[in-house]
Amino acid sequence: MSNLKGKVALITGSSKGIGAQIAKTFAEKGAKVVVNYSGSKAEAEQVVSTILKENGEAICVKADVSKTEDVNQLFAQSIAHFGKIDILVNNAGVMLNTLISEASDAIFEKQIQINLKGVFNTLREASTKLADNGSVINISSTVTRTNFPTYGIYSATKAAVEQLSKVFAKEVGHRSINVNCVLPGPTGTDLFLQGKSETIINQLANSNAFKRLGTPTDIANIVVQLATNEFKWMSAQSVGANGGMA
Repeated sequence: MSNLKGKVALITGSSKGIGAQIAKTFAEKGAKVVVNYSGSKAEAEQVVSTILKENGEAICVKADVSKTEDVNQLFAQSIAHFGKIDILVNNAGVMLNTLISEASDAIFEKQIQINLKGVFNTLREASTKLADNGSVINISSTVTRTNFPTYGIYSATKAAVEQLSKVFAKEVGHRSINVNCVLPGPTGTDLFLQGKSETIINQLANSNAFKRLGTPTDIANIVVQLATNEFKWMSAQSVGANGGMA
């Protein structure tokens, strides 16, 4: 994998879980990192501290991606500090499981606002603020392929993100910006494990070819590769990161 020294990577929702590991992996490869958070300030500061201890460069910036003004400020603060943004990773998201028949307007709206509008807001800003020859990686989900019950609204937002990404790729390709989606499968984060029985966790772990849960590092390695020059020819693609689950 090529060195990303000199590149600046902005990762939304990167205070913990997969997002935090993506931020750390970019830093390990030489990129300067913007750790975005909405409510988890202490965790975001810890991610930055970890990167700084390894002689990397990082800052954290608070922004709610569902709010246009917050996203404008997120880009402005990032560029003011580092001078540019080369890589955008849209990781921020929420998952509120429910049968469609039992879904409230609030559950629908929250996922639409963060998972879909949040990506729209950052892509719109990136269309003029991302540096030429940059990369965008949007985090979708393998549930767009599995069609599990109770994931209807969540998977709909992620499917919309994949379509938005394919169109955006053609709109910014003239600036040598490539745009792709990564679709994690079940991954062993605190958020994923919370509220699940050991039986359910084992069932999900056994649903892929390797018979284990993915790790945040499994996902981060794929995301980071998609931001390298070697993968520049790949664009408008949805890449499964699920151990052969779907």
